[in-house]
Amino acid sequence: MYNAVGIDVSKAKSTVAVLQPGGTVLRKPFDVSHTSQSLHELSDYLGSLDGNTKIVMECTGRYHEPVVKALSEAGLFVSVVNPHLIKNFGSNSLRKVKSDSADAKKIARYTLDNWAELRQYSGMDNTRTQLKTLNSQFSFFMKQKVATKANLIALLDNTYPSVNKLFGSPVREDGSEKWVDYAYSFWHVDCVRRIGLKAFTERYRAFCKKHHYIFQPDKPEKLFNASKELVAVFPKEKTYKLLIQQSIQQLNLASEHVERLRKEMDELASTLPEYSTVMGIYGVGKTYGPQLIAEIGDVSRFTHREALTAFAGVDPGVDESGQHKSKSNRASKVGSARLRKTLFQIMTTLLQNARKTIQCIVFLTKNGPRENPTTST
Repeated sequence: MYNAVGIDVSKAKSTVAVLQPGGTVLRKPFDVSHTSQSLHELSDYLGSLDGNTKIVMECTGRYHEPVVKALSEAGLFVSVVNPHLIKNFGSNSLRKVKSDSADAKKIARYTLDNWAELRQYSGMDNTRTQLKTLNSQFSFFMKQKVATKANLIALLDNTYPSVNKLFGSPVREDGSEKWVDYAYSFWHVDCVRRIGLKAFTERYRAFCKKHHYIFQPDKPEKLFNASKELVAVFPKEKTYKLLIQQSIQQLNLASEHVERLRKEMDELASTLPEYSTVMGIYGVGKTYGPQLIAEIGDVSRFTHREALTAFAGVDPGVDESGQHKSKSNRASKVGSARLRKTLFQIMTTLLQNARKTIQCIVFLTKNGPRENPTTST
């Protein structure tokens, strides 16, 4: 006797339906709250059923994890499937019904029809769980950083246009940037051009000393002369100063979080066996490498490379009908969106560096090597 259990998961509660072959309803759909006692009672009930029992639920972000954990620890067969599979299953009715009970029954019917192909859920170990959580937070703070930086540049374009292009210093390990620190002190063009070159030079020297930047003697004059040509839309008033400096503080805080998470992710990923292999991929560094490991998880659970491709949602579809046979199709995009984004960023880096490498080869082919190889591109 087969017992197909479909669980429609939502926040704080789930709806459970139990079916047997032939569409026999063993028990009408019922709700279970996500508390330790309720989940324990559900585990006892499902474990007491006669025959072979398999439980299926959709992967719904984080909501399904308490249910999966409780049922798996009870020794029950649990399978977590992509919601896209459930959505496209059994849509053979003209009447559309959307309720928790109907969804739970639909998942249970899917369980019966795909009984032999269901794969038992294997939870990630603690290290991989931590890494995936860190990557989620990294993406969150990175979005905040990008949005805050765009907002800051928009404000500065009205007080000190293109100040973000005046310096080419790389980002420091703590996430700080020279142009951002500079804009905090010299937030308006009048902070530069109205005090005179000599006074500005001394203030700029003090700024470099305070933030531990190398003072370049010719830099103050360049900044001073450039400021004479700029047009400020906003006047030099304390309201705009407050807005800009608050935006810089928010940017620095987000940058600090991002760099701290980036470092922690790399240290955590380095303890996993696939770290050296992933880091050996061209275009992968200490940012994309840990992200790739975090989103793929345990690669051993994929039986073949096509399974990993489908998991990422980058597998091409098939478009054939009669004499028509398309040679180029769009990616399915039904897998992990965050994994696809990481793969896209890696490929972008790879192509950019490949273009530079080709340009270097062409230059050397036409002109030969320079006398000082250390200065060649």
